Amino acid sequence: MIGKYFTYPNFDPVAFRLGPLKIHWYGLMYLVGLSLGWWLGRRRAAALPGWSPKLVDDLVGYVAVGVIVGGRVGYMLFYHPDLLLNDPISLFRIWEGGMSFHGGLLGVIAALYLFSKKFNNPFWGVADFVAPLVPIGLFFGRIGNFINGELWGRPTDLPWGMVFPHVDPLPRHPSQLYEAFLEGIVLFLLLHRYIQKPRPRMAPSGLFLLGYGTFRFLVEFFREPDPHLGFIAFGWLTMGQLLSLPMIAFGGLLLFLAKHDAGVPRSAA
Repeated sequence: MIGKYFTYPNFDPVAFRLGPLKIHWYGLMYLVGLSLGWWLGRRRAAALPGWSPKLVDDLVGYVAVGVIVGGRVGYMLFYHPDLLLNDPISLFRIWEGGMSFHGGLLGVIAALYLFSKKFNNPFWGVADFVAPLVPIGLFFGRIGNFINGELWGRPTDLPWGMVFPHVDPLPRHPSQLYEAFLEGIVLFLLLHRYIQKPRPRMAPSGLFLLGYGTFRFLVEFFREPDPHLGFIAFGWLTMGQLLSLPMIAFGGLLLFLAKHDAGVPRSAA
């Protein structure tokens, strides 16, 4: 500790090495999150009509590609469009870091659409099945951010403030842990409690979008804005908040439509 504040542990971002190959904790966190989501999805699929563990195996492949491609493309478009224009090859240098949740979400939506067409499953049925599994990956992704010592918070004098020595000597919000708790644990519990009863189709997806968008919007008040972007409007609005607003609006719309459209079938989520 430094004074009364915690000190960020100096984690080695490389978990282990296999000769010249470096295995990073961040990549392992993605793998763990995807694997646990796959395991839980298989358990749920065995008890749901129209689903099977084998179908979940196929679904995971689509989701993994959507996360990686969408996350990388979204990061470059939303946060570094100048770099993408000046050096298009940088899009493929994933080992240099840089993934966007909002881009990954768009990639997963596209992947779910392709999956639904390929296997003749209704899109919203697939989306409602996947939505409660996503917070698992979000939790481990944020832990990966923490291990990497990135996406730190704004300065604070609260007793749980943390000094990130590689940034500056100021105590800061450990915003990565806030996000892991809210976007991962709280959202997971909220969704899984919600789907214990049959819900209208689109409702689980709507709750996920509304919940994530709201949590992300709030945590952005404690997270340091990206230095090359800063605040993009009003002296307080960040890129993360701007990208979360459509999620909140669309999530609320889906919940409204699901509740008021009596013709919408019940979700198998």
